[in-house]
Amino acid sequence: MSRKATQVAIQDQTALSRQEVKHIVWTLTFPTLVEMFLVSLTGMADMIQVGRVGPSAITSVGLTNQPMMLLQSIFQALNVGTTALVARFIGMGEPKRASDTMKQTFFVTILLGLVISLFAGITAPWILKFMGAEEDVIAVGTPYFRVVGYGFIFNAIAMAIASALRGAGDTRTPMTVNLFANLVNIVFNWILIWGKFGFPRWGVFGAGVATTFSRFVACVWFIYIAVKGEKSIKLDLRERYRPDINILKRIYNIGLPAALEQLVLRSGQVMFAKVVSSLGTVTFAAHQVGMNILSLTFMPGQAFATAATTLVGQYLGAERPDDAERCANTSLNMGLIVGVSMAIVFLFFGKYIAMLYSDDMNVILVSALILKIYALAQPAQSTQFILAGGLRGAGDTKYPLYSTAIGMWLGRVFLGWFFVNVVHLGLPGAWLGMAADQIVRGFLIALRFKSGKWKTAKV
Repeated sequence: MSRKATQVAIQDQTALSRQEVKHIVWTLTFPTLVEMFLVSLTGMADMIQVGRVGPSAITSVGLTNQPMMLLQSIFQALNVGTTALVARFIGMGEPKRASDTMKQTFFVTILLGLVISLFAGITAPWILKFMGAEEDVIAVGTPYFRVVGYGFIFNAIAMAIASALRGAGDTRTPMTVNLFANLVNIVFNWILIWGKFGFPRWGVFGAGVATTFSRFVACVWFIYIAVKGEKSIKLDLRERYRPDINILKRIYNIGLPAALEQLVLRSGQVMFAKVVSSLGTVTFAAHQVGMNILSLTFMPGQAFATAATTLVGQYLGAERPDDAERCANTSLNMGLIVGVSMAIVFLFFGKYIAMLYSDDMNVILVSALILKIYALAQPAQSTQFILAGGLRGAGDTKYPLYSTAIGMWLGRVFLGWFFVNVVHLGLPGAWLGMAADQIVRGFLIALRFKSGKWKTAKV
């Protein structure tokens, strides 16, 4: 079923059959799943190449990622509101208002992106020091942090346009653009880390340059596609931009709880990273290897969550709440099958995957152990990802905030700290806290979704 066919199904008031629901969910999910899988593979290739430089290189990239993701949370929240509102307008049959929403998001993102990019680049060494980095890591990580920080605006703009396209039901374009950008990243990583074809051998700094360049490529391509306007919505730059207070307010009402959720999530991850970094550079390297491998298990949940967000928003816009619920539940069932299957792979083959990242047997064995611990939380992780996506599509963004605050700070941060510093379980103890976080969040999100209160949320 094509994107246009999916939109026809939404406008058609006939109740959906079970097979139609599966087709629609898979049509939206498959491009996103492919995109995330390839992005994760790119991240793995990235870390494998960096890992050959040494443990301090892995740690510097890992400690950089956490604060950068915290800064990114501001834009992710804006994008949640954009996706939900665009989906609702598309469901109502009003593509012009959906396009106006994308335009408002685009210009706000440029303004915020410039400010945050400058902040990240200037404060790089102090942020790394706050994260608990040792002197060798600060020396290697600062140039990497700065080049990624100054180029952050490209990533922010690309994410903004992609979120609008997904809200309109177009998940193939983000897949295509991000696939190409990540291939660019892999190639230039190899060239700039190791100094191929006459380029200087820049090591970790070269990885940062490759990342920023690939994000620039994606940004330019996304702007071109949005301005061309062949994907249901169009970014019109010919008319002078004027802030639309009504649209911005609606994005804000949806996005503020999502913004707070992301800040709670990312700040908790930063504190958790500080707990792990206290165990030493080699241990944190093992942790980063585990997190990089674990990113593959995030993909099914996040991909099906994208489908749930889009479909719930569009069917509620078409005043079909029962079909919205069926799409979300189908997304969950399909996502659980894929997510649990991948967890089984990591449970039995984690050691061999870890061998791709490091020659250090201590790093390999610890990485394999923590992957086994976290495999137990996979069903809960898929549940909270996908059903939270459905809630966000409805504009019910407060409950994901509450569940994230409880799970992250009680489970991951507090229990992680307790198992590391009181029980002295080391890195496995920290990962027990991570597993507890996902289980708590999955339980709370499932309760909220089952209540059905999200069906009456206003956006």
